[in-house]
Amino acid sequence: MSEIAATTAHEAYAFACMRCGHGWEQAYEIEHHVDGSGNAFVVYKADGERVPSPLSTPTCANCGGHLVRIMRSGRVSTVQQLLQRQNASRPGGPEGERIAASAVTPAGGEARHWQLSDLLHPFHRR
Repeated sequence: MSEIAATTAHEAYAFACMRCGHGWEQAYEIEHHVDGSGNAFVVYKADGERVPSPLSTPTCANCGGHLVRIMRSGRVSTVQQLLQRQNASRPGGPEGERIAASAVTPAGGEARHWQLSDLLHPFHRR
């Protein structure tokens, strides 16, 4: 099978696992080919390695789950930057840690650990 034509596009996607809350982003080189018989096919590469299409069945690298939300690039990094700013703006010292912890402790007294899936809750389809 000889190759006649090839074009390359660059795309990036953001992913969020709805099972464990892990979020990540990945850039891809998408090579569009047409073989000698006129059949089109696509090859995805990430970091120079051939990978399966990220749109078919993405897998969470953290928990192995397949319930993964695919979004436009930048969504995960934006949330991560907001969380980092929030953590950096907390008052210092043990007293500040206690105050910051009480701010995220619900009335029942059990500490709440926020994950990316919590932040993406408004995007869930009903």
